[in-house]
Amino acid sequence: MNRMSRPEFSTSVAVRHLPEKSDPATGEQAFAYTITIRNTGDVTAQLVARHWIIVDATGHTEEVRGLAVVGHQPLLRPGESFEYTSWTRLATPHGTMRGTFFCMTEDAHPFEAPVAEFGLTLGSALH
Repeated sequence: MNRMSRPEFSTSVAVRHLPEKSDPATGEQAFAYTITIRNTGDVTAQLVARHWIIVDATGHTEEVRGLAVVGHQPLLRPGESFEYTSWTRLATPHGTMRGTFFCMTEDAHPFEAPVAEFGLTLGSALH
C-alpha cells in the first residue's frame, strides 16, 4: 500500500422491532438491524471480523465478537458496498448498540471501521 492509498469503510444502519421474536411476558424485545458497509477508500479491502457492544436500559452490557458477518467476509473494491441483516434480543424495551468491523487491505494492512452507536427502541417505550 503506498502513501497515497487510504483504506476506509463507511457504515449505515436501519433498525426495526421484531415482535415475532419478542416475548412481552418477560419483557424481552428483539430487534433486527440492517448494516450497509461501503468501501469509501481507494483500495480494495475485506471485512474480516466484527465486535459489537450491546447495552440494555439497565446498563447490562453484552459483547459479541466473531469472524465474518452472517457467514460472509466480503471483499469490496472502492465504491462497492455490502448489506446484511442480523438481529439481537434485549431484556428491556430499549437499548443501544455500537461496534467495529476489523478489515484488511489486499496487501495485508489492517484497519478498523467503526459503527456509531445506534438505538434499539420499541416505539411504545418512547411514550
